[in-house]
Order: sequence, then structure tokens, then C-alpha cells
Amino acid sequence: MNLPLRLLLLAAAVLAGGCASLSPQQRERAEGIAVAARSTVVDCGRPDRCALDSPLRALGGQAMAETAAAGAPRHYATLLDEGELSLVARLNLIRSATRGIDLQTYIFDTDDSARMVIDALLDAARRGVKVRVLIDQLSAISNLQMLGALAGAHANFELRIYNPTFGKAVPNYFDYAGSVLCCFRRFNQRMHNKLLVIDDVIGVVGGRNYQDDYYDWDAEYNFRDRDVVVAGPEVREMAANFDAFWNARRSVPAERLNDVGRSLLRQGVPPLPDPAFLRPERIARVDAEADDAAFVASRFVDTALPVRAVSYVADLPRKHRRERAGQPPPPHLTEPRLDALIAGAQSEVLLQTPYLVLSRPARRLFEDLRERELPPRVVVSTNSLAATDNPIVYAMAYKYKRRNLRELGFDIHEYKPFPQDAPVDYANLLPPPPGTAAPPSGRNPLLGASAAGSNARGSARPPAGNEIEREVLRTETRPSFLGSKAVNRPLPVTREGARMGLHAKSLVVDRRIGVVGTHNFDPRSENYNTEGAVIIDDPAFAEALAQSILRDTRPENAWVVAPRQKPPVLSGLNYSLGKASEALPVLDFWPWRYATNYEFRPGPDCPAPLPRQSPDFHRCYVAVGDFPEVAVGPKWLLVRMLTAFGAGLVPIL
Repeated sequence: MNLPLRLLLLAAAVLAGGCASLSPQQRERAEGIAVAARSTVVDCGRPDRCALDSPLRALGGQAMAETAAAGAPRHYATLLDEGELSLVARLNLIRSATRGIDLQTYIFDTDDSARMVIDALLDAARRGVKVRVLIDQLSAISNLQMLGALAGAHANFELRIYNPTFGKAVPNYFDYAGSVLCCFRRFNQRMHNKLLVIDDVIGVVGGRNYQDDYYDWDAEYNFRDRDVVVAGPEVREMAANFDAFWNARRSVPAERLNDVGRSLLRQGVPPLPDPAFLRPERIARVDAEADDAAFVASRFVDTALPVRAVSYVADLPRKHRRERAGQPPPPHLTEPRLDALIAGAQSEVLLQTPYLVLSRPARRLFEDLRERELPPRVVVSTNSLAATDNPIVYAMAYKYKRRNLRELGFDIHEYKPFPQDAPVDYANLLPPPPGTAAPPSGRNPLLGASAAGSNARGSARPPAGNEIEREVLRTETRPSFLGSKAVNRPLPVTREGARMGLHAKSLVVDRRIGVVGTHNFDPRSENYNTEGAVIIDDPAFAEALAQSILRDTRPENAWVVAPRQKPPVLSGLNYSLGKASEALPVLDFWPWRYATNYEFRPGPDCPAPLPRQSPDFHRCYVAVGDFPEVAVGPKWLLVRMLTAFGAGLVPIL
């Protein structure tokens, strides 16, 4: 379909979408249908609502009791690094709720893990627990039957959608395109917060959404992510922040949306679709673990740390307030607190972000650190092109590698698509498709082994590559208004197997303060998305978080980004031309980039990894190319084109 025809159809669809809006009377009728269908039957008459006896939920009660006795806040914190265990913790907490459950997220799918959570939430509502679910519209549940069923499921269950495009729960291609053309800023103002609050005494904050990719259950691509469970009085701040979003004008009950309401008017409240679990045995195992008090205690309570000062900092919906001339800009709450932590660093900053595209304020912040007489070391863990779910954003990170290394002094480690020591139970991943070549001896058969990549000297060519096939929106991805599919899907790679991409957003300052949340330090986090994070000022917690981040930077899990060896002639001219080309908003075609990726080669003379500044670095590391393990093709060319022309996209990435 050519561009003029696309635009013509777009205009027609936008007009049709406006005509398809429900009238106020229809909206009231649809809401009435949903409310009338909601069961008011409560299965349990006990004061505890027949809640599961959970040692993890009890940790919240313990923290509150200690707070009351001491007259000062007492908290406990548990890091959740492994995806499936994070799902077990969520299910256990939902089943242990006695009063209320508040769930806020950016993505909610209908796959195995998401359906387990939905069923647990509905069971809690039937027990008498008040359940509120708030999902950003861009990646909300896309099944109208399920949305209609949830809208009329139970009087104790409420579902709202944040910032719905054209008042719909499930936007189509033309809705996306129309939003980009008519109201770009509002369309991009997303609720990126992820929060689960149980009875206002224990909460979960971090990067995980509700989709198999976040719990190590996807057959093709899984996210290396992180959450933190916090027990204690600061959870009340989480609950208050959730209330602000729940009561915001942009949070719309599902039954009042045009498409859900029209479905209710047409057929009433439908039955909840039957679950079609891909791996029933996996469901049964996690279901049993979530109910097993001894298992929960050993994994989440015995590992909990008593921590000192805890703060939950999160933006409010008014960050999305319309900007007007002569008025101050809407307030940002998360960004200033995190910036202040970094500005106060004395010796070290560990930053983990999947998308290393710095906003101007963030860049100035790190420039100020670099200009100190004794600047702190800055270690960054981020994605490689082969690992990222968003190659468009990576193109901008690639463009500014020289600046990040030389001017900001970053030590950058790019996550491999097939890490060999990730916090994942590899046995839980689906096996490779039939016909996959057997992996070399000693390598995990379920996760293809990253070595030096196909660009390494002397390496054998790996098996034929694989490409992500699932047609889903992942994390920060956006569909193109000139195409019907998500353009920001992971690129094809040169190895078979289920790969991983970094999605954790964490920060450690001076091994004293640890942060786990949703903020990426990129322009989108600072200008468009609302974000949230837990800040814990405690050396033991900070050290545990630091070790988790540094694990992802080890040679078996990441490549080191470092300057290339200088050519024997004209090295100064090459550097100057590359720097000048990088500064151009367009036409950054200079082919000899300042930096590339390196693989550690252990040996008698190289017993341990070295910093890139070491004089022996190039003796112990081999260059593996700018894009190791990426199957070069049209999508790879897209990255190079965006590097050349895409600098203007930085403010909206």
C-alpha cells in the first residue's frame, strides 16, 4: 500500500473513529450492564477473608509491629532477580491479601503468567478482598471478551485503563496513527509505573510487567529484570500514589470505554475465556510453590534484609497536565530525586538501564561528575544490539558511544543475547524448535551460548539465526503509523535458542544507596512517562544490588565497550572526523567508529578481566565488532540509517 493511500485511509478511519464514540446515554447503559452483572457473593465470612497463611505477607505485619513498638520506621527488603520466582512471590502475596490489592502496570497480556495473576485476583475478590487493577492503555489486555468479562466479574473487582486513545481499550493501527497526527504529546504520555500493594503493608516495585517474557516463560525472548519487595510503613506511600492515579481523570473504568461499552451493549457481559495454558505442568508447579509456606519462606523471607531509610518516589498524574504559556511546567518527582543521588556520589555510580540514551539534564549531570578533581567511577550495564528489544533506541546509544566513553567516562558493558550466568532457571525455558543443531559440549542446550560472536577471528560460524515471531508489544515498543506491525522488535541473531534482553532499571551510589524502579534516565522517562522507584539507604542492601548488577557485566554475560586500537596513521584525523560527524543531526555516515565491543579471552597471562583503561586490555580482549551476534540484513541497515538520520528522534525515544 503506497503512502498517499495510507494517509487517505488514515483520515477516513480517524473520522470514523470519532463517529463510533458512545453517547453519554449509551455509556451509562453499558456501565449499568456491567454493574448489574457483578456478583456480590463472598465465598468467605471470616475476618481474614480465608487468606493464604503466608510468611511473606507476615513479614509486612512484622515490620508494622516493629515500627509501632520502636516509634520509628522498620522495613525489610527482598530483591527479586529471577523471573519465575518473582511470579511466585506475586501469586503468594495476592492469595495472602486480607483487605485490599492494588495493581498498577504498563503491560498486561493474556498469556500463561498473566492469566495466573488474573485468576488469583478474581479469587481474592470472591473471598471479599477489594481488588483494583490499573493498566496503561498502550499495552493493556487486548481481548475484548476478557475485558468485558472482567468489567462485570465481581463487585470487589475494578479495572481501569489509563489514558485511552480515542476512548478505546484496544486501539487499532489507525487509532495509533491518528493519535500521532492529532495529539502526539498526549498519546506519548504513558503510565510506566509498576506497583503491587497488598493490604498497605507490603509492596512490589520494579521493572516487570504481566507477560511471559518477564517471568522466563517465553520460548523466544525473555527479559532480565528486577523487582524489590518492601515490607513496612513506606508501603502506605505506594498506596497513596496508586490512589492518585486511580482517581485521575485519565483513568477510565473499562466498561465506560467505547469498544468495551459497545460490546456490553451488544451482547451483555460475556463469560471469561477459558484458559489455554501453553505449559500446564509449569502452571501446576508455580501454583504449588506459591502455596508452599516453606518454599516462600526460604526464597523470600530468609533472604530479606532489614534496611534503614526507605523512600518510595514516584511521579503523579499531574506530570501529564497540559502545559500552558505563562505557567510553570508540570512537576516531575522521580527524576530530581534520582539526579540528586547521582550528584552526591563520591566514589562510584553503578547504573543499569536497557536504553542508554541520555536526556540533556542527565548528560549534564554526568558531565559535572566527570569534571571533578576526583570523579567517581561510573559503570553502566545496558543492552547490546543483539539483546535489545528496541533497536531504534539502540541506534542512538550507538551513535553516542564516543561521547559516553571519552567525555562522560562511562565503563559500558553490553548484555549478551545468550548470557551464560543469568539469574534464570534454564530448565524452565521451552526447548529449541525441532531440527535445531545440538549445542557445543558444555553449553546450555536451552540458551544459545554467546562466545566472541561471528566476527571473532578464528571462530566457527554459528548456526542459522532466529528472529522473534510473536506479534506483541514489548515494553517500550511502538507501532509505526506507516506500518501495521511493531517496528521495534528484537533483531535476528546468528544463534538458535531462547535469548534474553536487559530490562532492569537500577542504581547504586557509593555502595550505600540502592534504587530499583522503572526510570531509564532517557528523554521519554523524563518528559513523557510517569515513573516510580524505591530508594533504600542501607549499605547491605546496596551491596546486594551492586553484586546483582555486576553479575550482568561479567565476561560470560556481557561484552565490554572500549575504544578501538589506534590505526598506525591518521588516527587523530579519524577521531576528529568521527566526532564532527557524530555532532551532526543528520548524515552521520562516518564508518570508522571510535569504539567497538570486546570479548575477554582468559589465559595464563590474562587470569582475570581488566578495566578498559588497563595497558594490557588489548592483549586480553579481542574485538568482536560493533554488533556481535546480529544477523546482518535489512533490519541491521535500519539501525545504521537511524544512526545517520535519527538524532532528532532522541527527545521522544
